[in-house]
Amino acid sequence: MNLVAPPDRLIAAPEAGETGRPTREEAEAAVRTLLLWAGDDPGREGLAETPGRVVRSYEEYFAGYRVDPVALLERTFEETEGYDEIVLLRAIRLESYCEHHMVPIVGHAHVAYLPHRRVVGISKLARVVDAYAKRLQIQEKLTAQIANTINEVLQPRGVAVVIEAEHQCMTTRGVHKPGVGMVTSRMLGAFRDDPNTRRELMSMIASARPV
Repeated sequence: MNLVAPPDRLIAAPEAGETGRPTREEAEAAVRTLLLWAGDDPGREGLAETPGRVVRSYEEYFAGYRVDPVALLERTFEETEGYDEIVLLRAIRLESYCEHHMVPIVGHAHVAYLPHRRVVGISKLARVVDAYAKRLQIQEKLTAQIANTINEVLQPRGVAVVIEAEHQCMTTRGVHKPGVGMVTSRMLGAFRDDPNTRRELMSMIASARPV
């Protein structure tokens, strides 16, 4: 069964043991099989508890499948005293996993919008990033999902998402090119149509790069 949610709305994963989804015991057995395939003994002291640890880790790594990003943004505030300039949450720590090799993607997301009558709590923007990041992903799709959801729910005058990340599928395997970062962006509304607004945003992002 495909548990990956469509980009516009989450479908909750079924409980373990329901038709199509392995039980925890089956998942742990699969980890033991991989350990054997790698050439080690899953029964030795150092690996005896590894299958359970891996399964628990996967619950954390892929917690985004159990979160509805739309619901996170549905509570908004209208008492803004007419504020209609850029709201930017800069350098949100991002940890995701490549859907091709299941290895980490680590970096930062910059998320901005131009309010139209209402704003959302800034922690919700970070939670939307996590909701989509904590799934098997490619960076291009992740960038679009975050921006499209904010645009759909808040209906602001503009949305911008810029992600800078390093992919371990490129740095620790394959071409082995450490230090190479990938940058993707999704600009909607005024950020796409107005060059001055876009330049202002990029200046705000560049003014304090993460270390």
